[in-house]
Amino acid sequence: MPITILRPLKSLYIHIPFCKSKCYYCSFVSLTDKNNYIDAYVNALLKEMNSVLSSYKKQRISSVYIGGGTPSLLEVKHFEQILTVIYDLLDISMNTEITVEVNPGTVDRKYLNELYFSGISRVSIGVQSFDDQILKTINRIHNKQQAIETVKIAEDAGFNNISIDLIYGLPGQDLKLWEETLNQAVELDIRHISTYGLKIEEGTVFGRTPPPNLPDQDIAADMYLKTIEILEKNNFKHYEISNFAKSGCESKHNLAYWNNEEYFGFGLAAHGYLDGVRYSNSCDFNEYLDNPLKRASEHKMTEKEILEEAVFLGLRRVKGINMKKFNSEYGVDLVKMYKDVIKKYTDYGFMEIKKDYLRLTTKGILISNSILAEFLL
Repeated sequence: MPITILRPLKSLYIHIPFCKSKCYYCSFVSLTDKNNYIDAYVNALLKEMNSVLSSYKKQRISSVYIGGGTPSLLEVKHFEQILTVIYDLLDISMNTEITVEVNPGTVDRKYLNELYFSGISRVSIGVQSFDDQILKTINRIHNKQQAIETVKIAEDAGFNNISIDLIYGLPGQDLKLWEETLNQAVELDIRHISTYGLKIEEGTVFGRTPPPNLPDQDIAADMYLKTIEILEKNNFKHYEISNFAKSGCESKHNLAYWNNEEYFGFGLAAHGYLDGVRYSNSCDFNEYLDNPLKRASEHKMTEKEILEEAVFLGLRRVKGINMKKFNSEYGVDLVKMYKDVIKKYTDYGFMEIKKDYLRLTTKGILISNSILAEFLL
């Protein structure tokens, strides 16, 4: 019988697929030719949300995350419609984190001010780089000054919980340029920074035509280590492989994923995890508009898969896995179950056990994909 971990809180993700242009590295389901269908899409989204959430009335929600795509292409009225459904059907408190992704070049002060008063408590700004040439190379629509201005007008609009996304390992980027981007980021009054290493994915522009001047793996590793050095020196806590936050400003939504908690997923190509079932929605825009209630796939998690995911996700947290809590929740002795893998990587200094936590060391994080793959039973 599969393990069932009953947790009182769930999170909620909503996917907004619209974009002005496609970034050359982007593998997410996003569309540049459907912006005239925003109203129709939101109506389909509301239909899906009403149908599903009616079966979970008064469910307590720790976080709501509206991502994309470029959610800031929606009008504020669309967010108000979405939030009305959420507030009507779910248990939302003052502590519920409600995040919307916004992109520089798509918002102004009035828009962000209205977004704040609609009930959004946190914005995540897709900066990616503070170098104008690199931004052009990856086909972003904004420049450095617009990115800085977007952070400032978000603060002026009332947001005191602002996150930015950055990417390292980009074409033409060296360690010096990456340091400049990091230093620019810490000069801004923000609480959270997510940093991601560039991955060349199939189906992207870069996947079809690999860009020249990519930093090699050693330089990318140096960039990651420099990220930790600079951000920790500036009071950002490294709490997950790709995420850094000022004290108390860790993303509740990120942590819900890494804690392997359940969440609702709404919208085109969205994924969710409810009642032990992982599911996904259609990636076909017209199909979703025609029937937003139809799921593309559903998979009941097995006991083996639940354990694997708990380990895989838990080790992404910098503090690692609380072994006593893990053993209590899943009914297994983590160290005994994975003794050979744990011994191998602790002997090499890639993992450590510290104060009842099993965690990756900094050099272990650099090869985390290889290590985590060995925890698959």
